Amino acid sequence: MIILKPTIIGITGNHTLLKNDEYRPFKINYSSCGFTTAITAAGGVPIILPIGDPSLAESYVALIDGLLLTGGQDVSPQLYNEEPRNVIGETAPDRDAIEVALIQAALKQNKPILGICRGMQLLNVTLGGSLYQDLTTEANITIQHVQKAQPEFVTHSIKVKSDSHIATLVADGKCINSVHHQGIKQLAPSLTATAWSQDEVIEAVEWIDDTHSIIGVQWHPELTFGANQESMNLFIDLITRSKQKMVFPTM
Repeated sequence: MIILKPTIIGITGNHTLLKNDEYRPFKINYSSCGFTTAITAAGGVPIILPIGDPSLAESYVALIDGLLLTGGQDVSPQLYNEEPRNVIGETAPDRDAIEVALIQAALKQNKPILGICRGMQLLNVTLGGSLYQDLTTEANITIQHVQKAQPEFVTHSIKVKSDSHIATLVADGKCINSVHHQGIKQLAPSLTATAWSQDEVIEAVEWIDDTHSIIGVQWHPELTFGANQESMNLFIDLITRSKQKMVFPTM
């Protein structure tokens, strides 16, 4: 009997406090159910990578076939040599440290990456780019990027570069959901922008050539994939890209 190797996707985790009636709150590792459910629906096997010692990143990445960088706290401006402004939200330096190490390990081991929201932003910063610490302080921002509608609904359209990989997954002019107050300012040299909002905020990036399989999106497809095929396409694509990179042992 031939047993096919499952496609294992590592999903970056986060910390929160678990409250109960008998004891003081204590810290737990977790990930939003949308990510694990979407990866499972796309045919992959999700595992959550906890926040921890960055020296473990190489070992974590060796266990997985693809890496999913999730949303969450603001990226520390220390990573792109800026002082924190009053408009910045909560940061998580311990999370930044392990996820930067995971990105570097994935590049070294040539594992595919999908970055979502914060994940795309941290990917850009790790590769040498920078961020707007808060989009509302920028004069040219006219779109509601922190939507008032519930996050499972799409609210604003994007312009998609016609000859990009993202164009094979998401049609030009499609609407996406939007729950972010930061965005890419200076694009990393190894990335190219492939989608934008109508006010020119970068909404998707890709690796500049075919040496690595890396995509980032600013929106949250894990909240819309159940009713939106193009959101589902992003997770199916991560599984497909991960299978193409998988190395099987020789007999």
